[in-house]
Amino acid sequence: MTLRLSVVIIAKNEQARIKDCLESVHGWADEIVVLDDESTDDTRAIALKYTDTILTRHMDLEGRHRNFGASKAKNDWILILDCDERMTDGLKNEIASAINEGDPKIAAYWAPQINYLGDVPLNHGGWSSPHIRLYNKKYVKWSEAPYDVIHPGLKFSEGYKGGNLKAKTVHYSFRNVEDFIAKINRYSTLEATKWYLDGRKMSLGKAIWRTVDRFWRRFISKKGYKDGYYGFVAAVLSGFHELAAYSKYREIKEKGYYIK
Repeated sequence: MTLRLSVVIIAKNEQARIKDCLESVHGWADEIVVLDDESTDDTRAIALKYTDTILTRHMDLEGRHRNFGASKAKNDWILILDCDERMTDGLKNEIASAINEGDPKIAAYWAPQINYLGDVPLNHGGWSSPHIRLYNKKYVKWSEAPYDVIHPGLKFSEGYKGGNLKAKTVHYSFRNVEDFIAKINRYSTLEATKWYLDGRKMSLGKAIWRTVDRFWRRFISKKGYKDGYYGFVAAVLSGFHELAAYSKYREIKEKGYYIK
């Protein structure tokens, strides 16, 4: 028996990864919605083998994009996935229990994840921090504030709260080091834009401190060194993100433009 749950999968040119993502939820949830950001490869053709509900929309703000996908789903409970994420049997069972037997005042659930750099799992360094995974769209919405251009927040209806799941998703975060660097480039641009739009005050000294602090926390405090060489690489690039974001933020302030 399938679960009364809508899986909303965010996609853009993901022909190499969307099949495995779809396979991990197909036959378990009673609806799969693919929200496609104008892909130009075979993403849609692959998705059509698993669902007839494929929506096309250009992503402007991530929160607005996610709210749109949820609004088109038939169920109130929404599972949000990216194409580089895979569900595990343990998490599926936990989600089924949360929906059918959980606290009625819990309207959203966070779950930890196993992140990968290539085929190397990053088991340490804080890479398994919980991410929002499941929510009830009747009581939870994503923020659509213009400064929430990356990792939008959630807005709960009064009287509702969040909870935590224990089982993990599998997250193939970075195909390789080149992909990691490309994502650092993209996300640091979005971070700089967010700082600019919400009037954040940043300085070079603060940026250097954040760079060193993030490396230290990833590699030393959270024991990223246990993941060997790639744990070190991940910590270095994570720290560099802060300096890159500051440099772009400074450029935006000086030249007066930002990414829309």
